[in-house]
Amino acid sequence: MAKIHWKPGTMIYPLPAVMVSCGESPEEYNILTVSWTGTICSDPPMCYISVRPTRYSYGILKRTGEFVINLTTEKLARATDWCGCRSGLKYDKWKEMGLTPLPGRIVKAPLIAESPVNIECVVKQIIDLGVHHMFIAEVVSVTADDSYIDETGAFSLAKARPLVYNHGHYFGLGKKIGKFGWSVEKKKRNKKEK
Repeated sequence: MAKIHWKPGTMIYPLPAVMVSCGESPEEYNILTVSWTGTICSDPPMCYISVRPTRYSYGILKRTGEFVINLTTEKLARATDWCGCRSGLKYDKWKEMGLTPLPGRIVKAPLIAESPVNIECVVKQIIDLGVHHMFIAEVVSVTADDSYIDETGAFSLAKARPLVYNHGHYFGLGKKIGKFGWSVEKKKRNKKEK
């Protein structure tokens, strides 16, 4: 097997395709699609989004210091793509995509009702990285749609059918292969073996 050398680039895929909602009042509520996002700390819970300063929402995010990461699903694929291609300066993305803003529990930015999980964030630091600026934020509240909770009380990815972004394309997730620690888990002995 031969390896091919490419110029340096961002090849860490797939990434979650999320819709980030922002704004302090209904008149300025906006949605932008972000794939440069992820978890950076579990205690305190922290995450990030990276946004180009040329984006309409950038000024809102910087001024308010709050946003909501709304996870997306295969059902929300069109809205996710559309909100990433159109500017909130010219369009009311909520109206155009038939999405419903809900009040946040902690932040003034709205949640997207149709999203299975809404993660309310408060910005702690903005880092200028180049063409993108990273908004490092603390997670202050998480809301999940109860229709995606399974019989054990856990959030079911299989029911939600999350959307991911992979080098310019959207995909659903495939079948589950295992859980954390399954490769080192001790097998339970059968009573007859004892």
